[in-house]
Amino acid sequence: MKISNQNISTNVLRQNILEKANEAFSENKKPEEFSKKINDALNSVAESQNKASKITKEYELGKETDLTKVIMQQQISNIAFQMTLNVRNKVLSSYKDIMNMPV
Repeated sequence: MKISNQNISTNVLRQNILEKANEAFSENKKPEEFSKKINDALNSVAESQNKASKITKEYELGKETDLTKVIMQQQISNIAFQMTLNVRNKVLSSYKDIMNMPV
């Protein structure tokens, strides 16, 4: 059975995100530390998107010749964005649930 590079990258990205989430929630953190972790995670996603945009542009200009590398970076960026979007949706859903709770 052959394992593709995309599956390996996806698994590594998921593992990194899960490790960061476990680290953020495992200890009693101050609000500043938690907000810093969230900010760092969002900056990481933005950086991933910037890398994907840059390498795509380099490929279009002929500076980058490895199409696999370009597609992998785009997929990593896409997965990171989708995960961020899903976390946001879950947080909003939880907030709505809390606001609708009887007091």
